[in-house]
Amino acid sequence: MSTIRSGEGGGTAPRPAPDARQGRFPLWVTILACSLPMFMVALDNLVVSTALRSMAVDLQASTTDLQWFVNAYVLSFACLLLTGAALGDRFGRRRVFVLGIVVFTISSIACGLADSSAQLIAARALQGLGAAAVMPLSLTLLAEEVPDRKRNLALGLWSAVSGMAVALGPVVGGAVVEGLDWQWIFWINVPVCLVAIPLVFAVLGESSVPASRLDLPGMLLVTAGLVSVVWAIVNGESEGWSSGVIIAAFAAGAVLLSLFVLWERRARQPLLPLSFYRKRAFVFSNLVSASMYFGVFGSIFLLAQFFQMAPVRTPLEAGVLTLAWTLMPMFVAPVAGALTNRLGGGRLMAAGLLLQGIGLAWIDLVATSDTPYSRMVGAMIVAGFGMGLVFAPTAAVVLASVGPQNRGKASGANNTVREIGGALGTAILSSVFVHYGSDRTAEEFVEGMRPAIWIGVAVVLLGALCALAIPRHVASSPGEEDDPVAERERTSVTP
Repeated sequence: MSTIRSGEGGGTAPRPAPDARQGRFPLWVTILACSLPMFMVALDNLVVSTALRSMAVDLQASTTDLQWFVNAYVLSFACLLLTGAALGDRFGRRRVFVLGIVVFTISSIACGLADSSAQLIAARALQGLGAAAVMPLSLTLLAEEVPDRKRNLALGLWSAVSGMAVALGPVVGGAVVEGLDWQWIFWINVPVCLVAIPLVFAVLGESSVPASRLDLPGMLLVTAGLVSVVWAIVNGESEGWSSGVIIAAFAAGAVLLSLFVLWERRARQPLLPLSFYRKRAFVFSNLVSASMYFGVFGSIFLLAQFFQMAPVRTPLEAGVLTLAWTLMPMFVAPVAGALTNRLGGGRLMAAGLLLQGIGLAWIDLVATSDTPYSRMVGAMIVAGFGMGLVFAPTAAVVLASVGPQNRGKASGANNTVREIGGALGTAILSSVFVHYGSDRTAEEFVEGMRPAIWIGVAVVLLGALCALAIPRHVASSPGEEDDPVAERERTSVTP
């Protein structure tokens, strides 16, 4: 059972039942308190992409530098999500959530003040560290604050905010670069922080997992393993997928993650209980997340460039054209969240991924060097509608498949898989694009984009099949299955 820390004596007291807590603030205020910091973090995943050319001029950055302006954030963010969730369970979720907001904002200021590539890369890595605390705890705190009967609707609205951040990233980046300077894509985080922190303290209660201890060996092993794997993914295209350094990084990651699994089987309070992976709903929901982000992020990365070339447009114009796709989850995700219990999360995810696959295939079939936007907008609406059907049911199923005290760990694991899927999709689709085409002309760009997006279609449709394996009704098993000590006794191996 989660606890709330008292403000006077530093002890703990039982958290009141969710329905009893709902008299203080309307539901939308609670969602805003959890979602506003998450919006800031998600926005910075894509906001840099449309500002890279301006950064290259001002900082005299090389192509490798430009890649690390993006990858430094992705690397630290993806690899520390599990650690961020664990720190929240141990030291207080609200406390670590606010600390993540502060770190993210201070590093945003450092990004805005950077006058060299090295400074900006270091500040972006620090941003990812703060984001790794904000993202999983945002979802966990929301699940703690909202009563069960309203949880899926709240998750739908939370997902809509997340989708809006994805949608506005390229647009905000393009608008800021055209109207101001690239530094302002980081300075806009400061007023968000000034609003978010007092709102969080006013609206959200403190919670933690009683008597929890940090699994330091597990944290070190999983972080080192994920750093090796994610580094290999984001550098695979530039170094060559068959190069010795990439193969060595993948091998090191595999060894470290294998050691992590062996350690978790014996840990008294594991960072990631392996019992999660005996739950079909949890496993297949994570596969759905990975496949969706693989297809979505890889495809949007190419389409944002395609709209700047065929015909030639400004970054802002290209970002605006992608809104037909990326704004749809704002409208669809809340409805999908409300329907999750009635229709089943797996069914909604399968339908969403099928629509994404149809939309991507449609785009691929009509794309030419001079395709009118009117011929593509329908496909983008279909793909965006599908994306909206996936966000909220995935979050709902992942949280429902574990006990309340494990929501932070489950959220961290799901966000980690999601980010790795997005990084892998961008890297692989970019590599296929480079093999078959180039960005020298619109014709050559389309030649490379077509086979790349077909791979995205295949992965998304494979995810739809995984979604069909998710049980219609998902609930955590009480007692032993969520007990870390019982888990250790069941799975430990005698040396």
